[in-house]
Amino acid sequence: MGTSKQRWRISFHKSPSKQPPIPIEFVCPISGSLMADPVIVSSGHTFERHCVHACKSLSFTPVLPDGSIPDFSTVIPNLALKSTILNFCRSSFLDPPKPINFLTAENLVFTLKATRNPQNLAKDTARFNGVRVIQSETELNRVPSHISTSSEESVTPRSGPTYYSSSSASDVETLNPNSIEEDELLVKLKSSQISEQEEAVISFRKLTRTREETRFQLCTPRILSALRVLITSRYVSVQVNSVAALVNLSLENRNKVKILRSGIVPSLIDVLKSGFQESQEHVAGALFSLALDDQNKTAIGVLGALPPLLHALRSESERTRHDSALALYHLSLVQSNRAKLVKLGAVQALLGMVKTGHMMGRILLILCNLAASSEGRAAMLDGGAVECFVCMLRKGEFDSESTRENCLAALYGLSHGGLRFKGLAKEAAAEELLIQIEEMGSERAKDKVRKILEVLRQKDEEEEEVDWEKLLNSDDDISQARISSS
Repeated sequence: MGTSKQRWRISFHKSPSKQPPIPIEFVCPISGSLMADPVIVSSGHTFERHCVHACKSLSFTPVLPDGSIPDFSTVIPNLALKSTILNFCRSSFLDPPKPINFLTAENLVFTLKATRNPQNLAKDTARFNGVRVIQSETELNRVPSHISTSSEESVTPRSGPTYYSSSSASDVETLNPNSIEEDELLVKLKSSQISEQEEAVISFRKLTRTREETRFQLCTPRILSALRVLITSRYVSVQVNSVAALVNLSLENRNKVKILRSGIVPSLIDVLKSGFQESQEHVAGALFSLALDDQNKTAIGVLGALPPLLHALRSESERTRHDSALALYHLSLVQSNRAKLVKLGAVQALLGMVKTGHMMGRILLILCNLAASSEGRAAMLDGGAVECFVCMLRKGEFDSESTRENCLAALYGLSHGGLRFKGLAKEAAAEELLIQIEEMGSERAKDKVRKILEVLRQKDEEEEEVDWEKLLNSDDDISQARISSS
């Protein structure tokens, strides 16, 4: 009994000093506090919403620790990160963060602006007199340590962010790495000599190829900033090895969000569009790797990766084609990216590739995701997907049983298309074919077939009197009218 009471005491009276460190990805670079309403901006960085609005209101752009400058032109909610933060708080017995109000955010931004340009402090204060109030000297000097106030130095706050006040020395070292290995590598990466840059990225690539802990330790803002410059180098070896090293860094799950937030994705997209062929192979792999993290999916789509990834499906490089398809599969798990792909005309392009047998298995996976959304279903039904899939099943020319199952899964996704799907399925004589597959297919295939047949056999009084030919023709007329008006 004594031992049991001890356990309860330990469980409920956890010492504040044992509080787990807050991941840096959860902290707003401007407020220095845990984010309650995180948003992604165009450059891929994430901030507290009101901090972004305050920066735009005061025409102020902060300089981040890696020297990058965020782009506030587009702001979208980072719902995945918000959910992750709330889950972290629950598991760590922390109160969920509360959004800072706009006035507080404006005070913080004004402070940053005044600290960067102290000679303008009196003028700016006078301009805001009567509109805003500097709350205290402590607030005025509270500049987050990870925001640079000039190109050469950063200001250490008198009172650091609340959530880091009890961090241990090891936590601080993790958040602000300054190892000898990192410094030596940076010197070479930032060298003006191409030969030294080449030597550095080749060495970095080898270091991160197999050493997992090295991937984590050297994935720092300073190194990511240096890589961002070298990734777009006009020298083949420097560009290729820089992107390959980044792929190695992205293999560590703890690095995926950090890499995206560094603002490096736009540079990767530029290389995918017009870089060297081997570099494009590595970029496709990097985007695939980064897309595996749910927090990155929406942002990668917003940053413009979808069009070049679609184009890369036609690349001469097999590796580029396959990794681009995998990247698109994972990105299309998010509804916002599905809608973007439909607007880009991806459905017709993907169906065309399936008909020619081009990467059939992986393309069908993407189409399965698109069929899960109303926009994707409509575009696929209009594009002849039902007839295409039924024809493929009838011929049975699949490279594997899993590809056959993917085809049935895509057809099942379309079966949620209501009367439109039933009419097209009836026209393609799908029911007879599906009955045959149900008798001889794998268990997974049989399961999908049974579900599709259930949809086809569901009838009510109104449906029994439907003139399918008239319905199909009317839908074709509607589609033509949409095309004419667009």
